[in-house]
Amino acid sequence: MPVKIRLQRHGAKKRPFYFIVVADARAPRDGKFIQKIGTYNPLTVPASINIDTEKALRWLQKGAQPTDTVRRILSFKGVLYLKHLLRGVQLGLFDEPTAYKKFEQWQADHEQKVSSRREANKRARVATPIVRKVEDAPAAPAPSEGEEA
Repeated sequence: MPVKIRLQRHGAKKRPFYFIVVADARAPRDGKFIQKIGTYNPLTVPASINIDTEKALRWLQKGAQPTDTVRRILSFKGVLYLKHLLRGVQLGLFDEPTAYKKFEQWQADHEQKVSSRREANKRARVATPIVRKVEDAPAAPAPSEGEEA
């Protein structure tokens, strides 16, 4: 049975909201699923992602294949990096505490980058309104004596 980690669409028309689910690849998009592992809301700025990293990691280690969008979400949250580090532990490249230490360092750096992007986004949104003062606006030419107003 091929297993996929994919998005299941919910929400109203033109207002999408997704569950991140583990499902049989042959099941319909919004149909039967094995386990719900998170949510994804693309309408918020930035998009809000809630995911159970332990469940996602367990399914990835079992061989579940994420779709392209879910792969980007898992990469953003660090699940794929943690899987990579734990594979290094299995190969004997380093021990498990070192792997988790590297992951925590990556998470701290990643959180700093995300927060700086959020701040830059907030600053970009605050725009000064364009309002001309009456004195600065060019004056309308006065009608000459022969013309009617």
